[in-house]
Amino acid sequence: MSSPGAVTDRAETDGSVGLIRTLTLTVFLQWMGATAIVPMLPLYIRHLGGSDALAGVVMAAFFAAGVASQYPVGRLADRVGRRPVLIAGLVTYAAASLSFLLPITTDMAVGLRAVQGVGAGAATVAALAMVAGSVTVQRRGRAFASIYGGELAGMAVGPLVGSIVGIRYMGAMFLVSGLMALAACIPALHIREAGDARPASSGPVAALARVRIGRPMVGALICGAALGLSSGVYDICWTLLLLARGASGLEIGISWTLFAVPFVVAAKPSGWLADHMDRRLLVLAGLGVSTLLCASYPFIHSVTALVLLGGSEALGFAAAMPAMQSLLTQGSDPSEVGRIQGLFATGQTACTAVAAALAGAAFALASWLPFVAVAGMVTVALAATAIIWRPVPGRVAPARADPGLLAGSGGTPVQASEPEPVGVSAEVQ
Repeated sequence: MSSPGAVTDRAETDGSVGLIRTLTLTVFLQWMGATAIVPMLPLYIRHLGGSDALAGVVMAAFFAAGVASQYPVGRLADRVGRRPVLIAGLVTYAAASLSFLLPITTDMAVGLRAVQGVGAGAATVAALAMVAGSVTVQRRGRAFASIYGGELAGMAVGPLVGSIVGIRYMGAMFLVSGLMALAACIPALHIREAGDARPASSGPVAALARVRIGRPMVGALICGAALGLSSGVYDICWTLLLLARGASGLEIGISWTLFAVPFVVAAKPSGWLADHMDRRLLVLAGLGVSTLLCASYPFIHSVTALVLLGGSEALGFAAAMPAMQSLLTQGSDPSEVGRIQGLFATGQTACTAVAAALAGAAFALASWLPFVAVAGMVTVALAATAIIWRPVPGRVAPARADPGLLAGSGGTPVQASEPEPVGVSAEVQ
């Protein structure tokens, strides 16, 4: 006879697999369309009569809008539910993309890119919050790995297609980007969340309880910010570094794709590791290896070596991301995970924007400066995180047998109980 714990795990698996597959397809479609326009977007701004500086403003508007909107979007997701916010984000992004087909000015392009940032940020926050609110902590690493794998798979295909199509057919790329976001709504419409994310209330509007901030979350937020710093430098300086080493356009495009492909391949095993190994070690080791490579890139003169090392770096990110997300939401109530994901996304996006804004000028001074400077800052962040996480249990606690877990509404299992966060230190509304 099966034990109650085995029955619980099997029931939870049956209830979450469909959700994760649907969300993975949704984010794949969204990011394949969203990233297809990125490689040629600066050239498109030139085509509209804008300067290179204005092209930078257009690119930065996407991140700035994300910083301003992601926490409010997380609050909205906790209040009205994640699926409505996910669909609204996809529709918003689609509308902004299709608006690029109209006769627009460069100033309008800045605004439309900002609206794209709001839509993409809302969809990302809602999708991650849906996972954290619907999947038990014992399987959350594999769930987050699947979502990130879908996102990176889209990012592997999109830029490559955009680079091949080129500036001549940029209108077609905006059309495809908008249609892909609308297509992503189709699987999203069939999503069923486990339980109800909205707080119960006898009145028309429920007051949200304050978010509890503990050591697992604090460390994950710091690591997310560190990841944002690295991403900002790569967004601006990676192509510049390869060009300085004599790389061709094809080699540059391949380097971006090769970063995404290993991540996609490693997504499933990295999720399993996050659910069965010390998550602190996975995060610190994965980001630590990435930091060493970041500091070494400007001193490597072989294009082939840079491309191959860039692809191998993705394995470190793949190991770190699901474990980081698992720690971020450990011990959190489902009613607060939208705001938690909003905090995480805001910190990461803000650091990406700041690093991207400063990296170009730093590269102009010395090609090694942005890489080494960010590697130093990330090293300090990882050391602080190691101290913060020291008393935090690294491994996921086994699920506790509870027949009540099988009584979710509509037959959908609800979350297993989780341990309280270690060292609760503050609260956020």
